[in-house]
Amino acid sequence: MKIVIQLVLLVVIVALGWFVYESIMEPVKFKEEMDARQSEVVQNLKDIRSAQYYYKIEHRAYSSSFDSLVEFIKTGEIPIVKIIPDPEDTTFVRTIKDTIGFVSVVDSLFGKRPNFNVITLGEIPFSGGKVFKLNSGSIERGGVEVAVFEVKAHYNTFLMGMDEQTIINIIASKEDIEKYPGLKVGSMTEPSTDGNWE
Repeated sequence: MKIVIQLVLLVVIVALGWFVYESIMEPVKFKEEMDARQSEVVQNLKDIRSAQYYYKIEHRAYSSSFDSLVEFIKTGEIPIVKIIPDPEDTTFVRTIKDTIGFVSVVDSLFGKRPNFNVITLGEIPFSGGKVFKLNSGSIERGGVEVAVFEVKAHYNTFLMGMDEQTIINIIASKEDIEKYPGLKVGSMTEPSTDGNWE
């Protein structure tokens, strides 16, 4: 009888130990998975920001849709500019910009990324096919019209399938301090192309 009680107690101790370990490790595992997912979303946002930069150079405004941005990446070209000193300037301050050729946008920006797929540029990773929210327009700063854009991914989209209560808590903590509950790059109210992770 004594051996049975000891075995039962041993099983209870092991089970309690397991539950304590899991309760400690659950937030750690959530954070690791969240960080991994955020890293992929941030890479997509950086890619979109890079494409928008060159789109604006050519079109003098940011793209308002992923269709036009993807088409630009596939067919657009970036000029290769050589800067030389102006031979008529003895102070060597003035320069001359000379376009010596063009390189395709897709090769220039993403040529070293073998797994890059331009078609899925607007899709939020881990979201089951949901698309980033993209806005563009212009604002006035100092009497000058300035082009702006903003691309967002809410936590609910790329943390989908993870612990719901933890996601609710993360969203609430951001909303409490009036911050966007997710990842975003650019702004529709400021002439900024920074990401909120930077």
